[in-house]
Amino acid sequence: MARWRTPVPAGARPDGPAEPGEQDILARRERRAVARALTRADLAQALAVCAVDPVASVLATARLEIAARAGFGAAAGQAWGFPDTGPLEAVCWAGANLVPVIPFAEPARRAQAVVAFADVARVHGRRSSSIVGEQDAALALWERLSPHWPPAREVRADQPSMAIDKAPLLAPEPTVRRSTPAELGLVLPACVRMFTEEVGYSPVASGGSAYTERVRSLITEGRSFIRLVPDAGGQPAVAFKAELGAVAGGVAQVQGVWVEPAFRGRGWSESGMAAVVAATRASVAPVVSLYVNAYNERAVAAYRRVGFEQVGTFATVLF
Repeated sequence: MARWRTPVPAGARPDGPAEPGEQDILARRERRAVARALTRADLAQALAVCAVDPVASVLATARLEIAARAGFGAAAGQAWGFPDTGPLEAVCWAGANLVPVIPFAEPARRAQAVVAFADVARVHGRRSSSIVGEQDAALALWERLSPHWPPAREVRADQPSMAIDKAPLLAPEPTVRRSTPAELGLVLPACVRMFTEEVGYSPVASGGSAYTERVRSLITEGRSFIRLVPDAGGQPAVAFKAELGAVAGGVAQVQGVWVEPAFRGRGWSESGMAAVVAATRASVAPVVSLYVNAYNERAVAAYRRVGFEQVGTFATVLF
């Protein structure tokens, strides 16, 4: 499958100098290769770096596009660039997730970028719930940070990054559709069950208003897909669901794929994903991507049957 190159969104605007203390203090201590905090004036360059590999960088690109439109406050994070002077070669998004984007292949220069981002992350301390991104960059960043940050709860070191840029190979399930705001009460419990199965704890155990608002936002934006069936009492229940967790740079990344356990083994994930791919390519983005744990061989095989191909490898470090 070809590596996609998509136009960089316009609209990056300067929003003044960095906040006090936001610049990497290590840059003032020594002149080895370092990173710097970016402002909105840098975002066109940052997006161009991400556009080198839109699938691998979609998580960072999605936040950078928000920052370009509405500022870093709206994007709920900050961005670091490497090197600290001259054209940007790599970027790292630091928000709910720490997402390194290091698209060049030269090993020594990649190592310099990792060291630079790790130095900045050490200065700021751990604020993200995960490190996630292209495998080599994510794991190398964690290797540098692990002596200084609290232990990881789990390291998922091998996650095939898969994508499809054509019609699905299987017939889409016709009953899969976008959920509506009125169905939040149906969708949210399914999302909580999926999250708990996948991550190991409930996202609403201590209130979870942020998670609820995230689900509500995805529904409102038309990025939540469901298949409803009658439950034992004849009331509608979610039997399949998936969300477009990140949309940017011509790529829509599917997250949160889940089938009610009673309906597993029937091919519902395949037909459901075929429907999600068809609907997404028709009205959201020409490329649909996802990443999955390599040990989940059934899921990998199911996505291949839909038409997804592996285009890279991710890794995730969970805290």
